[in-house]
Amino acid sequence: MAITELILVRHGESAGNVAAQDAERTGAHRIAVPDRDADVPLSPLGVEQAAAVGTRLAGLAPTDHPDIVFSSPFRRAHETAVVALRTAAMDADGLRPLIDERLRDRDLGILDTFTTLGVDAELPDEAARRRFLGKFYYRPPGGESWTDVALRVRSFVRDLDRYPDRTRALVVCHDAVISLFRYVCEGWDEHRVLEEASLRPTPNASFTHLVHDGRGWRARAANATAHLQHAQVAVTEHSGATDVHL
Repeated sequence: MAITELILVRHGESAGNVAAQDAERTGAHRIAVPDRDADVPLSPLGVEQAAAVGTRLAGLAPTDHPDIVFSSPFRRAHETAVVALRTAAMDADGLRPLIDERLRDRDLGILDTFTTLGVDAELPDEAARRRFLGKFYYRPPGGESWTDVALRVRSFVRDLDRYPDRTRALVVCHDAVISLFRYVCEGWDEHRVLEEASLRPTPNASFTHLVHDGRGWRARAANATAHLQHAQVAVTEHSGATDVHL
C-alpha cells in the first residue's frame, strides 16, 4: 500500500445541519432544506470552520503536508476542501480535491428530510422496522444501511495502492463515513462503531488521523478540534441529518 496516512476531515457546519437542529428543537416533522442533499452548502460558520482547517494544514511541517486530497462530491464537503486548501495556500501548489462518489454521505431514501418525530408519526412501519433490524443493518427504501456505506469505504481503502508516489491523503467527507473508515480500518464491530458514533460524535471540521504501521491501521488522533478553538471558531457536533437517530 502506497498511502499509509489518512487525514479524515468532516465538512464544516452546513445549512442542512442548522435546519435539522431547528426542526428537532421545534418538534417539526420535516427539515426545511430547499436543496437536495448533494447541493446543501456550508453555513457562514461552516465556512469559518473550513478556513480553520486550512490554517491547521498550513501549520503542518512540510513533511506532513497531504500529497493528495479526496472529497465527497457533496457540496458541503467539496466547499470545505476548497476553502481549506485555499486558506493553506496549497491550491497554489496544484493540490486540488479529487471527487470520489464513494465518500458521499449516507442516502436516507424515503426518510430524507424527516426528523425522528416525523418518521415515528408519518412512517411508523419504517420506524418499527428500523427498531427491529437495528441502526447498522436497517436500509430505508431507496436508501442505504450503514453496512452499504461500509462497502463503499472498503472499496476506497483497497484502491489506495493505486497511488504509489503518495503517502498521505486528506479525505474530506461526512461523519458517518468517518465512523465507518474507523470500522473498516481498525477492525471494529457493529457495537463498537455505533457506540463511538453515539458517545463521541464527530464534530464539524474535526480531524481524525489514521496511520498504517505495516501491520494495520491505528488512530493517531480522533475528532480533534484544537484548531477550531485556537482560531476561536465555534465547535459544533451536528449529527448528519437525522442519522444519529436513524
